[in-house]
Amino acid sequence: MSSLSRELVFLILQFLDEEKFKETVHKLEQESGFFFNMKHFEDQVQAGEWDEVERYLCGFTKVEDNRYSMKIFFEIRKQKYLEALDRQDRAKAVEILVKDLKVFASFNEELFKEITQLLTLDNFRQNEQLSKYGDTKSARNIMLVELKKLIEANPLFRDKLTFPGFKSSRLRTLINQSLNWQHQLCKNPRPNPDIKTLFTDHSCAPTTANGARPPPPTNSPIVGPIPKAGAFPPIGAHGPFHSIVSPSPGAIAGWMSSNNPPLPHPAVAAGPPGLVQPSSAAAFLKHPRTPTGMTGIDYQSADSEHLMKRMRTGQSDEVSFSGVAHTPNIYSQDDLPKTVVRSLSQGSNVMSMDFHPQQQTILLVGTNVGDISLWEVGSRERLVHKPFKVWDLSVASMPLQQTALLNDAAISVNRCVWGPDGLMLGVAFSKHIVQIYTYNPTGELRQHLEIDAHVGGVNDIAFAHPNKQLCIVTCGDDKMIKVWDAVAGRRQYTFEGHEAPVYSVCPHYKENIQFIFSTAIDGKIKAWLYDSLGSRVDYDAPGLWCTMMAYSADGTRLFSCGTSKEGESHLVEWNESEGTIKRTFSGFRKRSSGVVQFDTTRSRFLAAGDEFLIKFWEMDNTNMLIAVDADGGLPASPRLRFNKEGSLLAVTTSDNGIKILANSDGLRLIRMLESRAIDKNCSSSEPINSKPLIVNAFGPVANVSSGIPPVLERSDRIPPAVSISSVGTMDSNRLVDVKPRISDELDKIKSWKIPDIVDPSQLKALRLPDPIATGKVVRLIYTNSGLALLALASNAVHKLWKWQRSERNQSGKATAYVAPQLWQPPSGTLMTNDISDNKPAEESAACIALSKNDSYVMSASGGKVSLFNMMTFKVMTTFMSPPPAATFLAFHPQDNNIIAIGMEDSSVQIYNVRVDEVKTKLKGHQSRISGLAFSQSLNVLVSSGADAQLCVWSIDGWEKRKSRFIQAPPGRQSPLTGETRVQFHNDQTHLLVVHESQIAIYDSKLECLRSWYPKDTLAAPISSAIYSSDGLLVYTGFCDGAVGVFDADGLRVRCRIAPTAYMPSFVAGNNAYPLVIAAHPSEPNQIALGMSDGAVHVVEPTDVELKWGGPSSQDNGPLPSNSSNPSLSGQQSELPSR
Repeated sequence: MSSLSRELVFLILQFLDEEKFKETVHKLEQESGFFFNMKHFEDQVQAGEWDEVERYLCGFTKVEDNRYSMKIFFEIRKQKYLEALDRQDRAKAVEILVKDLKVFASFNEELFKEITQLLTLDNFRQNEQLSKYGDTKSARNIMLVELKKLIEANPLFRDKLTFPGFKSSRLRTLINQSLNWQHQLCKNPRPNPDIKTLFTDHSCAPTTANGARPPPPTNSPIVGPIPKAGAFPPIGAHGPFHSIVSPSPGAIAGWMSSNNPPLPHPAVAAGPPGLVQPSSAAAFLKHPRTPTGMTGIDYQSADSEHLMKRMRTGQSDEVSFSGVAHTPNIYSQDDLPKTVVRSLSQGSNVMSMDFHPQQQTILLVGTNVGDISLWEVGSRERLVHKPFKVWDLSVASMPLQQTALLNDAAISVNRCVWGPDGLMLGVAFSKHIVQIYTYNPTGELRQHLEIDAHVGGVNDIAFAHPNKQLCIVTCGDDKMIKVWDAVAGRRQYTFEGHEAPVYSVCPHYKENIQFIFSTAIDGKIKAWLYDSLGSRVDYDAPGLWCTMMAYSADGTRLFSCGTSKEGESHLVEWNESEGTIKRTFSGFRKRSSGVVQFDTTRSRFLAAGDEFLIKFWEMDNTNMLIAVDADGGLPASPRLRFNKEGSLLAVTTSDNGIKILANSDGLRLIRMLESRAIDKNCSSSEPINSKPLIVNAFGPVANVSSGIPPVLERSDRIPPAVSISSVGTMDSNRLVDVKPRISDELDKIKSWKIPDIVDPSQLKALRLPDPIATGKVVRLIYTNSGLALLALASNAVHKLWKWQRSERNQSGKATAYVAPQLWQPPSGTLMTNDISDNKPAEESAACIALSKNDSYVMSASGGKVSLFNMMTFKVMTTFMSPPPAATFLAFHPQDNNIIAIGMEDSSVQIYNVRVDEVKTKLKGHQSRISGLAFSQSLNVLVSSGADAQLCVWSIDGWEKRKSRFIQAPPGRQSPLTGETRVQFHNDQTHLLVVHESQIAIYDSKLECLRSWYPKDTLAAPISSAIYSSDGLLVYTGFCDGAVGVFDADGLRVRCRIAPTAYMPSFVAGNNAYPLVIAAHPSEPNQIALGMSDGAVHVVEPTDVELKWGGPSSQDNGPLPSNSSNPSLSGQQSELPSR
């Protein structure tokens, strides 16, 4: 998919990453499925976050997608199983075996038996094939090597493993260019415009009395005013803008004379296909912009107007879809489902069918007597049968009541379809109503909605997602299309304009534009946006009678199939941009009996029922590929339906039945379900000894994806425990391993399973060059880019180290492997804070905060707060003269001009730097403020003080929501005193609280979830602690020089780093210890230590592929955490018989 929306997602991903919204970045990667972040995946695997690993994978593939995907999931679940055995957690191992590994049933039962027998061994390494299994860390690394090969070979990940190359901060640059353009269009542009919002277009108010037009700006920034003495410059500004050529007077006049809002630039607009005959755009623009008498939701914006205008005029521009190139499909006829594998007897004439979107063998069927059924085609079992009835006659319309009360009234199903997620299905009947059921995996249907939708027959039903809201789209004999809320059944839109009964609807979307195609029995095709402004398209379908439309599976190609009243059938592909027929497929008989039905599959093939046959075409070849008779018994124009993977094809028969045809993948599916049927009849006390058919599902990978469905969880259909393909690491070129094995590479993998790191050879440490190291390092932070490290010493002097790009450090990021430069501007200026006349800087509380774009740093050392330019080290402004002195600084997450300042007098001042004004003062502490942390998701500020108290303040009104003192450790007097620091986790919900007596995790209600107190080899008071950039670790400094690395979820010790490891010259009696720890913003295993002797050390593992320590286990001598909370009309239809 190469579209502007896809590129916009990448721009947003870059922006989120630059702004350090790490969790959001990975969530968007997963939900969009556009970019698979291999580094994030590796980190999650190495950390053993198996649930997150599978959640992330599921954004790109499912277990049943193909054999590569199946193998990926298998490797992960197998490793999880072995780790549970290694921990002697038999109950967990059994749970994994039954729940997680069950999906791999029926492929190698003997191997499954062997795996199950591992439960009987005291140590699974007694198994000869597993004798070389080392420890968890090395096993995960071996598995990762194989997983990366599988992912790279998996066609579903093609073009998703590399992030496209473009300049940094690209989205911000585009916004700045847009603002410049808007400013150029102002009637009276001001020299220094003040941009206060991006929610509305910028416009300058007149500034001169005589109306003269001031000269436009040249290169000055638009976002924010020019800094003035004592004023705060725009921290959020990206920098000077590129000069822009002023638009021609004609262009400006055109904009100003228009009464309509300006349409967006074509590079931003995108939307539905053309299917449009040339027509004047003026006629379209006559439509009112605001719908009258319509209370529905407005899903569209100006870009949809622009797009539809472009559709009407046939205009071609950058986002035209006509340029989409479809590479020729070269596939074998063997990919088509042609072999009859099942015959089902429905008992009445089948009118409509649809396979479940996930459970590939569940078939929904509707008949001419109004009943619906669910079939499991593999086991030939009818799961559900629902005869027609009106659920609630009391609320039905009079025509419907009359119809329902007539015993001879013929109620037929016109269409039945599954919702996009398979949790809901809809049925359209030939008289007035639609019924919506909810469905769960046990096969149970529950009544959800009954809608008296149309006068006469409801001819079609479909599901759509305008504005991310699930809706139902219906059409009927009353010539209308209606849109209904799928939750409550409220009508949201009614589209009128057809002059004949509407035969079919086809909702779709392109980019951010949702739309609906509709066809009527007079052959008219129309297109509608969700805006009640009428149809945008009016075209004739070939044959001028009953036509249905459908998109290819990838949503890029539009097809229609219809039959004329004379019986001539037409299967065509449309040119979306021009509204013309791109190709017409041949092979139909001259006079078809009934309306020909068709379907598409895999974005490769088309199928239609005609002349008692099923006819197939390749999408890129107009000549019929092949025709099959399905062993005979088909009606003249059979109805047909593919499952999602295209491995099965359901077709109606003339004896009121259904035949299921399969290709090789579908045959494998059916055999697997046969095996389950056999297993179902076996004794439940011997599930493991059952012998399902072994089909070589992990054989050589074909060019057709496998379609293995999720297992039905209905209690009477749960199969016995199932088999697995391999225990050891699998070869990506050979997907069958009958014996478990572990690669010899295990012996080559280094592991840090020992909990105590005491020797310099066990890590990589670098003392940063500093010829004049004096005083203590009291504050230390990485720049947000990760390219530099900024320290504030107790003598109020800042120091900045920058890493340069080189062959040894191609990223230019901070690393312990390459020494940085102690950087100063050419002027030699030092960044020195203002200090108090009454108190030495060494005795004052120091504080520092860095702007998100690394351009400015705000700092204080007992005197005024200073704002420095990071490029020149010059003081931009100072403010907040003591007393009281500032003790902590934090930028507001949504406005860099607002700062929360913790004060020495125990107050928190909310200060607006731009207007040099304290907006409010928060009081609630008894001692100086020592920590501040914003949570944008919770919309709160948390403050901590030297009184060991935590307070939560609402950002909206700045009222105090809650406060509490932190809990004292056992044996220590309460209440505690001393500096307390706070930091929100990446999830913006959990709060790390740091005190010399403890580290603790609190929730949003200030309830302590878990805590850890100094003990054993980490018994010294705590000096500092911080989350790693990925939020998986907590780094903690101690006053004896040691550093503890903890798992963030349970505060379990992963390892202890002794001072002798990172300070080779450390000798007994050396009192240097880390006063402050900084975590690299993108390298979760790298930390920097600001020492009490003035030194700064950067520390990371010797191999960047490994993490600190191993998982906490009794073998590693863990230090247990202290948990405070254990759980983190009866009109006659004009339509022909369907």
